[in-house]
Amino acid sequence: MPASASTPATDDRDALLRLIAAGGPAAPRRTLLEAHRSPRAALDAGTRAWRTAGLDDKQVRALEASPSGDARAHDWLAQPGQHLLGWHDPDYPPLLRAVQNPPLALFVAGDPALLWHPAVAVVGSRSPSAGGRDNARDFARAIAESGLAVTSGLALGIDAAAHAAALAAGGLTVAVLGSGIDQPYPRSNAALQARIAEAGAVVSEHPPGTGALREHFPARNRIIAGLALGTLVIEAAQRSGALITARQASEAGRDVFAVPGSIHNPMARGCHRLIRDGAALVERADEVIAALAPLAAELGQALHRRLDAPNSPSEAPSGALPDTPGSGDPDYHRLWLALGHDPTGMDRLVERTGLTTAQLSSMLLLMELEGWVVAEHGRYSRKS
Repeated sequence: MPASASTPATDDRDALLRLIAAGGPAAPRRTLLEAHRSPRAALDAGTRAWRTAGLDDKQVRALEASPSGDARAHDWLAQPGQHLLGWHDPDYPPLLRAVQNPPLALFVAGDPALLWHPAVAVVGSRSPSAGGRDNARDFARAIAESGLAVTSGLALGIDAAAHAAALAAGGLTVAVLGSGIDQPYPRSNAALQARIAEAGAVVSEHPPGTGALREHFPARNRIIAGLALGTLVIEAAQRSGALITARQASEAGRDVFAVPGSIHNPMARGCHRLIRDGAALVERADEVIAALAPLAAELGQALHRRLDAPNSPSEAPSGALPDTPGSGDPDYHRLWLALGHDPTGMDRLVERTGLTTAQLSSMLLLMELEGWVVAEHGRYSRKS
């Protein structure tokens, strides 16, 4: 791109790609971004500033040698619906900032706003029992129907069952990869990944083209746990990635839930261990939803502040309609008009508004948290 055609946004994106490509420990690069107003400014600060932030010799040499960053990442980001969020970005998901060693940046296919949406991580064995797979579907469906998003790792078994159930319920789901954003893993889940990118979001800290390496997956699990208000383990052996996710959730101060199973099922032993160690034993999805509701309300308020939207009827602008939530947003106004005092199902709301079920699920959750809407058995009505 000629210099005359560049913009601050593209300059920052190119600079962030160079910082990502430098590799090595992320903490010094986060420090560098915090010390400067943008990725471009961080690079322009020069070698002395890089070393002051803690970058090592290898990282400094990489920044000096790479004038344009990763061409494959540039090409990927040029496609519609594909995004890059950096540590400096105000849209970087706030819950993820609180984990140990948060990612420098996230590649996102789909809607990056969903990374702010209240979510439950649903994880478990890659080789679940038939009952475990059914539990994953049942819990994920109920969680999605409540308006919460389902976050998982797109692995075989429990992860894939949870993602698919959330999609089937018309809800929101986020998949976190241990490979590059353009590298489905396992390959058999490529079609599912494409569906999630279309209706939800797929996330990776790895640039396009990065293979699925064994060491990526424990790190991937911290993102799954970090994006969610709590982690639900359906089935897990004594040594499993699901237990790593649960531990990382606990270390980040998040709730951990576990579904008990038969003492004869080796896939239940990890859940029983979690329960002995203090995880909440749950038998129904509504137990998880109720436990996380206060935290979901707090995150909903943070999202509204980020969007500069009113948090309650009393905070609405003076020129707004007094009985309309989110009156500055025509989609919320359309949904409000579509709701009545009699319970209305999701299919009818889709017909009345022209919005998708994923959009409506997100909006209805926020309206419920703010006291505008009552939800009962998957049907919605105005709160009297």
